[in-house]
Formats: sequence, C-alpha cells, structure tokens
Amino acid sequence: MKPFFEPGKTVIVSGIQSSGTLHIGNYFGAIRQHIALQQTHPSYYFIVNYHAMTTVQDAEQMKAHTLDAAITYLSLGFDPDKSNLFVQSDVPLLNELTWIFFCLTPVSHLEKSVAYKDKVAQGLSASCGLFNYPVLQAADILIYGGTLVPVGADQKQHIEMTRDIAQRFNNRFGELFPIPDAYIVESVATVPGVDSRKMSKSYGNTIGIFEEKASLTRRVRRIVTDSTPLEAPKDPDKDNVFALIRLFATPEKEAELREAYLRGGYGYGHAKQELIRLMLDYFETARERRRELLKNPDYVHDVLRQGAANARAVAGECMERVRELTGLITTYT
Repeated sequence: MKPFFEPGKTVIVSGIQSSGTLHIGNYFGAIRQHIALQQTHPSYYFIVNYHAMTTVQDAEQMKAHTLDAAITYLSLGFDPDKSNLFVQSDVPLLNELTWIFFCLTPVSHLEKSVAYKDKVAQGLSASCGLFNYPVLQAADILIYGGTLVPVGADQKQHIEMTRDIAQRFNNRFGELFPIPDAYIVESVATVPGVDSRKMSKSYGNTIGIFEEKASLTRRVRRIVTDSTPLEAPKDPDKDNVFALIRLFATPEKEAELREAYLRGGYGYGHAKQELIRLMLDYFETARERRRELLKNPDYVHDVLRQGAANARAVAGECMERVRELTGLITTYT
C-alpha cells in the first residue's frame, strides 16, 4: 500500500498546551521556531487542549487559554496562508488512532517516561491521561505524516516513543508512517524561570510574553540572583538575569552588558531594568497586533476553522489507510 504522505517530504508537526498564559519559555523554546519553519515547509501546529486536560479541568479556563494561545501565535507572526493552526480536539479522528496505538504500546515503555515521573513528583495526579500522554502525542504527529517535530529538550524521549510506535505499526501492519525526528534548538531549548529552574507554568515561575510593564517589572524583580556586591565584578554566565538578556539583546548590546558585569559597579538591579526595557521593545509590534486581534475574535476563529478543515482532510486520508491495514471495517458512509 502506498503511504498517505509523500516520501522524502518534510512535514512539520508540533503542538502547544492551552494550560495557561504562554510565556517567554514557550516563545524561545517553540513558537519562534514554529513561525520560522512555516516559511519553508508544510506545517501543522495545534493547540493541544486534550493534553491540557491533565491539568486544566475548568471549562471556562480551557476556552480562554485555547483562544489566547491562538491569538498569541497570530500576534507573533504566524501566517495562516502558509501553514495550519487549529485546535487539537477539532480533529476527533485523532482519538481513533490513539486507541490503535494503545493496543501496540507496552505499558513498560510508558513506565519509563521521565516526563510522567517528573509531573507526578511535582504533585500532578497520576491519571491515565497523564500516563498515556506520549501515545496521544504520537498520534498527534503521525496522523498528519509528520517528519520533523519542534519540541523542547524535555520532550525528546516522547519523540523516541513516537518513533517506536510508528515502527511497531509499520512492522505489524505494513509500511505507512514516516519515522519522525525531533528538532531541538539546543541554545534556547531551556529558558530559566524567575527561580532559576526551567521556566514552566507548573512551577509558577514564568514571565508572560505580553506582560504589561507593571506586571513585568514585578516578575523580573523576583529573578533569583546571588549576593555579589554592586561594586564587585560578576560572572554573566552564571547569572539568570543575563541568561534572559541574551535572548533579547543584539550581539552588540550583549557584549556591552557582558563587559559591564565583568568590570564591576554594575548591579543586578541595573541588569533587571535593562531586561525589562529589552523585553518591552522586543514584543512591541506583536503587542500592538495582539490588541487588534482581541477586537476581532471572528478572524481568529476563522483561522482555526480553516486550519482544522485542512487537518481533518489529511487525518481522514490517514485513517482510511489505517483501517484498511488493520482490518477495521467501516460499514457506514
């Protein structure tokens, strides 16, 4: 049987959770790459509200976070004429493929998930949804013929699981799915939060992409620093504030601030003020675009509807092949 994807063709697939306000860790670790990659490859980007249910089980919060994620993408430059942006649950065939993958995936493989163990250690409920997260993620990727998956470094193991599931299906039923690769930008894959741990909604240590100045100032002031005196030289490579400055500064500005750190007489308070200014400048255009989109929610919904229609067409073609290969007979039209 011919595959439903074009051999040798790069297809980008990735999702982002609608479990809270998107932050600069999401931007540098995922969204920026998503927007850049849509310029060169067919892409499917979706807001993973099924996955978000492992932590968000309030209907109004879920709706608000989902719409906010879509607005954030569009504000930051996502072009719906070049790529597909949609909501995960708008492609219900995904659940059928997930079940088929459940039947092929040993429990012992899921028990090795580092992300699952970490989430439970953080206090998340050890639900079936959280445990089976990698299987749904595999279906997310493979149902669109994904070959390249932009993810954070902490998701690399899940992509390995996806590869295993695709190979297991292909070996059992016939060659159908491509074997995807993870795409990780190592230099910015982990963005530090205000407490020095990885920036994450689950840690409550985030800085929002579109924080207003007053709120941004409060969050930046919380960034953990050491007790080196103002007059003493400081090591910029061991400082959380400087780690964030590097994400926003031009090479010239970064070099200037590095010299100030090493020279001494430049305090962490000065660095935090510089970070606030750099962040406000960096997102200024996107912030204005966001204001316009908030006035036009119909446009946002239209983008999501069209993206979902395109995704359902590809998913439908995939599932026709899957049913034929697995012997799942469909008797209705």
